Amino acid sequence: MLVAPDKFKGTLTAPEAAAAIGRGLVAGGLERVEALPVADGGEGTMDCIVRALGGRLAAVEASDPLGRPVHAAFGLVEDGRTAVVEMAQASGLWRLGPDERDPVAASTRGTGELIAAAIESGAREVVIGVGGSATTDGGRGALEALGARFTKKSADVTELRRRLRGIKLSVACDVRAPLVGAAGAAREYGPQKGAGGAEVERLERRLRDWARLARKTAGREIADLPMAGAGGGFAGGLWAFAGAELRPGAALVLETLGFDALMRDAYAVVTGEGRLDEQTLAGKAVFEVSTRCRQAGVPCYAVVGQDEFDAFERRLMNLEVEAAARQGNSASVDQIEQAARRLARRMAP
Repeated sequence: MLVAPDKFKGTLTAPEAAAAIGRGLVAGGLERVEALPVADGGEGTMDCIVRALGGRLAAVEASDPLGRPVHAAFGLVEDGRTAVVEMAQASGLWRLGPDERDPVAASTRGTGELIAAAIESGAREVVIGVGGSATTDGGRGALEALGARFTKKSADVTELRRRLRGIKLSVACDVRAPLVGAAGAAREYGPQKGAGGAEVERLERRLRDWARLARKTAGREIADLPMAGAGGGFAGGLWAFAGAELRPGAALVLETLGFDALMRDAYAVVTGEGRLDEQTLAGKAVFEVSTRCRQAGVPCYAVVGQDEFDAFERRLMNLEVEAAARQGNSASVDQIEQAARRLARRMAP
């Protein structure tokens, strides 16, 4: 039995969720439970990859979203050849108090400093998870930290290209949002980062100017590019100016962890997350896990905090669900274990 949940946001990290579900399954009578915490490119991505591949963390000083020095970390795996950087480490919303949130001023510079430190450590590939950021700067701060220079009408990327020569950048995107528009980085996600109505429109105009600059100087169209809006436009900026590859985060993480081989060796998979809802269907980790199981003919189950799916959505994912809490409530560790125990009894021959 492979236990591969994402985090239960606000309650458990993915490793904690895997442990709780595993305890419940064993208590319900199942044996041979193997934990493989997963992620979708958002918070927890670095931890999942480093744990699974036996890597290590390196601590450095970097700038927080408002430019203050903080201690942050990046991961190193494959003998240091690959680094895993998480935007939330330096540029995360959690770095700011409720009264400090300033999405107009917030910069991704600290994430660029982490990428630079990872390259200086010897990494030749850098995977960047973009969830949980406080920023909507289109990645400009990170690119400047890596040597780029921008004005309203020009982009000097000579030093940026020199520093990235021979380096592969992959951005693990937790959303498919375009850079601009109603579903873009400013209008869809700006309010979550503290932007009011006027600030949202200011950010939208700034990102449209950024897209025009990318078109003019790099020949790349990012305004409507799927995933370009991830991380407040960080993904689009790195794709346009640094040649980064944009990849759905859940798929990238599962491939990095070797999920497919482990899944095929298991007689069933139990995944999970805090809440099943329409966002799950947009490519979250649970959706990617269940899709791969369906394609391989491996039974897939889910222990979740809340289940907002209807019968059609469950059939769409070919997923049997055990909810731990009533709708609208967060699930406790004990409730998650109890839900896993109930699931184990349902699965028993």
